[in-house]
Amino acid sequence: MTTDNQLANIRNIGMIAHIDAGKTTTTERILFYSGRTHQLGDVDDGTTVTDWWEQERERGITIKAAAITTSWSDSVTGQTAQINIIDTPGHIDFTAEVQRSLRILDGGVVIFDAVNGVEPQSETVWRQANAFRVPRICYINKMDRLGADYQRTIEMIRERLQAAPVLVQLPIGNEQSFTGIIDLLTMKALLFTDELGAHPEIGPIPDDLVNAAQNARDRMVERIAETDDALTLQYLAGEEISQENLIRVLRRAVIANQLTPVLFGTSLHNKGVQPLLDAIIRYLPSPKDVPPVSGMEPESGALVQRVADTTAPLAALVFKIVMDPYAGRLAYVRVYAGTLRQGQALFNINRHKRERAQRLLQMQADKRTEIQECHAGDIVAIVGFKETTTGETLCDEQNQIVLETITFPEPVITVAVEARSVSDQEKLAEALTRLDEEDPTLRYAIDQQTGQATLSGMGELHLEVTIDRLHREYGVDCRVGSPQVAYRETVTRAAEAESTYDREIGGRRHFARVKLLITPNDTNAGVAFITRVNAELLAEAEVAAIQRMVHRTLQSGYLVGFPVTDVKVALVDVERRAGETTIEDFEAATALAMRDLLRRGHSVLLEPVMRVETYVPEEYLGSVVNDFGGRHGLVQQMNVSGDGTRTITAMTPLTAMIGYATELRSMTSGRGTFTMELDHYAQADEAIHQRFLGDNWQSRFYRDAA
Repeated sequence: MTTDNQLANIRNIGMIAHIDAGKTTTTERILFYSGRTHQLGDVDDGTTVTDWWEQERERGITIKAAAITTSWSDSVTGQTAQINIIDTPGHIDFTAEVQRSLRILDGGVVIFDAVNGVEPQSETVWRQANAFRVPRICYINKMDRLGADYQRTIEMIRERLQAAPVLVQLPIGNEQSFTGIIDLLTMKALLFTDELGAHPEIGPIPDDLVNAAQNARDRMVERIAETDDALTLQYLAGEEISQENLIRVLRRAVIANQLTPVLFGTSLHNKGVQPLLDAIIRYLPSPKDVPPVSGMEPESGALVQRVADTTAPLAALVFKIVMDPYAGRLAYVRVYAGTLRQGQALFNINRHKRERAQRLLQMQADKRTEIQECHAGDIVAIVGFKETTTGETLCDEQNQIVLETITFPEPVITVAVEARSVSDQEKLAEALTRLDEEDPTLRYAIDQQTGQATLSGMGELHLEVTIDRLHREYGVDCRVGSPQVAYRETVTRAAEAESTYDREIGGRRHFARVKLLITPNDTNAGVAFITRVNAELLAEAEVAAIQRMVHRTLQSGYLVGFPVTDVKVALVDVERRAGETTIEDFEAATALAMRDLLRRGHSVLLEPVMRVETYVPEEYLGSVVNDFGGRHGLVQQMNVSGDGTRTITAMTPLTAMIGYATELRSMTSGRGTFTMELDHYAQADEAIHQRFLGDNWQSRFYRDAA
């Protein structure tokens, strides 16, 4: 069994950042210095451990989050810990990999480029980490690059991320002269002089940096002392605070998300990674340090908790499904409480079914080691599950708990796909079903009217990678249509609708009356359902059935069939008759009322508006800004990076951004890059309405709407 001491020596962490900030390179150095690997992996050479997938090595980016385990001993405290690392993608199209990783991790290392500072995806992952209350440390990478400016980066962390950074190191040199760091706890200098950086020289602080280091240490001590009453009194009294107390209090402040330690390095050139490993053990939490996982008791709905204890009833969350060509269907699981053994029957509370864990695997990227059991705090892969999927809870059948599931953003772009031959049609359907199960942000659907298969995803790159997988992994050659935007619908005004379902079926009377009110909701607020009916008039199951039908109707829309969003639906009144009203009758009445409700609410189409960050050399600035004007984009700000690159932030309809990657390369001679993420949905212009609905669409769709 895993003891409390062993639990205290586990770190489940994620490497998260904007694309090209150096996550994978840093992970490779961690594996090398900790002895997990014996040569330095290189992204450009395609020799990395965590970017093992063929497409990742060809493109030089992380697409799938990879899990790997190593261990390290802190050079200051002497504590040795097992570090379970998940290296996550940086591209916004693969944000689901980051989101589900953060859901099950205890801590994170957020990596920043010292030249570019806080970039768009940095903000996105920081917000996601805030949502899951994940403690973090910051690692400012690429300190040896031309234009590196760590003070500017720290200011961006403070202002753009609303964080509380505290320097625990000071860099020695900058740009090409960056040679090491000063540890402000020990007040020693670490110089990385050998090519591999494996044996840093520890010595006194260079004379010209003594005053700067002392001032930085004083600021660090003040920031740490502010979070603890006892240390505050010591600090105000002018007493020396011990190194042990500084570490203890800073660790507690990090776990409480009060402070974020900042470290420096250049991973590609092997400087600063060992102190980062020390900081991971020193400041990031173990499974015992984080609050107990909370869930719901399914029968009563009461809040229940499970502490990280191997003897507690089992509680585990499935956060990822992978179709492995050798092991088959793998379910990645975070065990929060209890012990899980090979061959054990587990209860899936979401499906109320038992599943058997035929094999337990500890994953090392694409390698795997079979284990006999795992415990609270562990992250493992399970072979043998037939139905369990992402976001579902595994628990002890006699001590049931439903953990909070994982929510993912909706796809914004769609392509039609069809097999090139009749013989491939069945293979295509099977492959798309598997990919859809593996990736929660991918949607595979069949148009009921045309029979056309469609594939929806987070962006052009996301769909491009998926189509490539169809060919490489499943041997399916298919034709792909032009990308189409995934629109939404909403209402523009409040409306009421009432419907009575009154029929005789098989000699029995069926009756139900439902009255509903729909109102516009805030942008990005989604769908809200409330009931204003006295609880004595409706059973809980009947309210649930009406709500279920409301959501089902909203999914199919009114104008074109796009899902309806940003609305509030209220159940205002109902009528029932003894012996004549069933749950199904309420569902039928609700479906009839909803159709009328969307018509009376003057439904309109919404189009996705993207937040686009474009990076271009100065000489191309004018062309790129003018191009946004032609795309109906609104330029919000322009910034200059440390290396002179211009960053242009614009809000632009997704419709106008299809094919932008190719056009940007043409405009900038291949030197421009961009990132794009969904910001909000806005009412589409008249031309889009006419394209879908015809010239006289309002009179046709809203006639007789009161």
